[in-house]
Amino acid sequence: MKRLFGGLAAAAVLAMIPASGTAHHSTAMFEWGKEVPLKNATVLRWEWTNPHTFLYVTTKEADGSEKKWAFEGMSPNHLVRGGWGRRTLKQGDVIDLTYYPLRDGRNGGFNITVTFANGKTIKQIDF
Repeated sequence: MKRLFGGLAAAAVLAMIPASGTAHHSTAMFEWGKEVPLKNATVLRWEWTNPHTFLYVTTKEADGSEKKWAFEGMSPNHLVRGGWGRRTLKQGDVIDLTYYPLRDGRNGGFNITVTFANGKTIKQIDF
């Protein structure tokens, strides 16, 4: 009987441990699979953070105005395996990129590839 109560107490304690450490958001906010190109983007900031990286860029519009963009990316742990690093992108770099757009129409999405001025392309997924 003592063993039964001990086991039940242990199960109750485990059930109270929050599961938020394993939680992850959905990709439903992106039009996953609809790859869109963005040319001549200038890097504002590259955030090498967990659980996701973030890339902020600007582009010039036909009227000369500047448009700001924000892109989510894979985790640093994943990207390291594909050749990415904390210093892969620097402020002022001019790049071409592809992304899955945000469903709500805001300027941004999920970054898929980056192509540098020298023609080298690196991928966020499927490498």
